[in-house]
Amino acid sequence: MKKILVANRGEIALRVMRTAHKMGIRTVAIYSEADRNMPHVRFADEAVCVGPPPSKDSYLRGDKIADIAQRLGVDGIHPGYGFLSENAQFAQMVEDKGITFIGPRPKAIEMMGSKLAAKDAVKQFEVPMVPGVDHAISDLEEARKVAQAIGYPVLIKASAGGGGKGMRVVESDAELKEQMERAISEATSAFGDGSVFIEKFVTSPRHIEIQVLADMHGNVVYLFERECSVQRRHQKVVEEAPSAILTPAMRQAMGEAAVKVAKSCDYLGAGTVEFLVDDQRKFYFLEMNTRLQVEHPVTEMITGLDLVEQQIRIARGERLSFAQEDLRINGHAVELRVYAEDPLNNFLPNVGKLETYQRPVGEHIRLDDGYEAGMDIPIYYDPMIAKLVTWGVNREGAIRRMLEAISQYEIKGVRTTLPFGQFVFEHEAFLSGDFDTNFVKQYFTPEAIKEKEAKEAELAAHIAAQLYEDAHQQLQVPHVPTSPWWKVLR
Repeated sequence: MKKILVANRGEIALRVMRTAHKMGIRTVAIYSEADRNMPHVRFADEAVCVGPPPSKDSYLRGDKIADIAQRLGVDGIHPGYGFLSENAQFAQMVEDKGITFIGPRPKAIEMMGSKLAAKDAVKQFEVPMVPGVDHAISDLEEARKVAQAIGYPVLIKASAGGGGKGMRVVESDAELKEQMERAISEATSAFGDGSVFIEKFVTSPRHIEIQVLADMHGNVVYLFERECSVQRRHQKVVEEAPSAILTPAMRQAMGEAAVKVAKSCDYLGAGTVEFLVDDQRKFYFLEMNTRLQVEHPVTEMITGLDLVEQQIRIARGERLSFAQEDLRINGHAVELRVYAEDPLNNFLPNVGKLETYQRPVGEHIRLDDGYEAGMDIPIYYDPMIAKLVTWGVNREGAIRRMLEAISQYEIKGVRTTLPFGQFVFEHEAFLSGDFDTNFVKQYFTPEAIKEKEAKEAELAAHIAAQLYEDAHQQLQVPHVPTSPWWKVLR
């Protein structure tokens, strides 16, 4: 594999390219007209414009991207995450052109892309699952019988969904009809598939996922867990590895369950098996993400492995160079997704120009980003600016280093999730490890950040006033009484 096209943009495109270059592999960048001056375009050995700014006209044009790859003599295509990374049709299109898709086989993507198909594949392996149904429901009466049988509250979920779309919590019979109609409508609009199913709503869950790697020779390993319970709008914003609540026995049980899930779909490459963990520490299979995760750096930090390198080696047909018993957890890592979002306004996107962009630096601080000062955050794409990751010998050390990194990270021109991150990493619930996916709902309010900003502004004003006064005293000409000699000298 001598040349790879990265079918993505921004920080993940740069991250993949850096590993490829380290391995002596040439890279091809694609870009939309809005991204012409992005760092990933300049970093690549070759770059090709794939269309206008909207994703549907550029980064989602699988046919055009595959044609470009074939024309440029590309050996492999790495999809990153988002866009076409979990598109089985694109993966098949790439393979049909004789190009290696650096990811799982199309069949596995398709199977795990449907939550219902995934449940069906996994149940024969005796992997714990949330009580509910494993088939699509459209009839209200059937839905009511299911909900009453498993007990309210229940969760209506889109089979093809993700990111919280097509998902509704129902507390009673009275809400069922309206919430079901909304879930079906949202799923149809977002995914072109209105299939929904019902399962028990776990009221205070932890969201914990297991990283797996699988090669072409039947070897599958798990690279421990990531805790992803701090979320807004059902989407992750803070992650850490390992979890603060898993015992070695529970870690092994979840890891072995994740390996079973991977084997159920003949998985290949890097993937993530997601679980819900209830307040009794029982875990349930949620879904499998058939791609590299946004939060993969925390796993890299505690294992010392380059997951992109492993993806490429597996795609080349190589065997994993290590077994499960060779893997160890080293220290602790935390990650903050730095979005151009306003935490004071329900985390709505706050795109604009990065007037100031100063990166944090220091030992065990890692920043995966794709922007520079003076650049605009486009409105067309996900507003993530960077992933800020820190490592420590223990959880307390990783958190302390994260707070130091946040204090160094200066971004002006757009509002970001940096203040929210500081709130999380200073909060007693997070520090104690006693939190779940309701963290934002239970603890966070915009007033918390406003109050902190007001105190910091007041402190800064006091410091500035004191510095001014000190400088004024130092520069002032002292008053000296007139000497009698003055008259003589005159």
